[in-house]
Amino acid sequence: MPTVAEQLRAAREARKLTIAEVAEATKIRTDHIRALEEGNYNAFSATIYIRGSVRNYATLLKLDTPRIMAALDEELHGTEKFSEPPPLVEESNTTLDQVMFLLSKFDWRKSVIGLAALGVILIAMMVTLLWRHHQRANPLAGLPPAVYQPAGSGETLPLPKR
Repeated sequence: MPTVAEQLRAAREARKLTIAEVAEATKIRTDHIRALEEGNYNAFSATIYIRGSVRNYATLLKLDTPRIMAALDEELHGTEKFSEPPPLVEESNTTLDQVMFLLSKFDWRKSVIGLAALGVILIAMMVTLLWRHHQRANPLAGLPPAVYQPAGSGETLPLPKR
């Protein structure tokens, strides 16, 4: 029995279609069509892309799509890369992965509200401290020194002038 790649190529050639015409009709890249006709499935990153491309290609060529897909499944199970489905989660569990996981579980809406409230409280405290410091300051401290000269020694009070 011919392979899926051979069946696709033979059907395309029987219909006298070029690879560019197939690419235009199916919206599949020309290098992927060539890879499908050569049986080079390593050009694809995942099984789902191979299956979708073969299904579209077989439908365009009016081939028996269920039979082609069954043959494709048998061929893919024989390859090392596509014999098993890829894992859904990577095995690596680094510190960065753990930190990102913890940050993803953090409720940012509550923390933003809390940080805003804390900021308002801190600003109010700073304004209060500055206002109190300003109230306690000596009002004469900013005057230059010789503006007021005492007349006497301060032991006796001066008599009023008439």
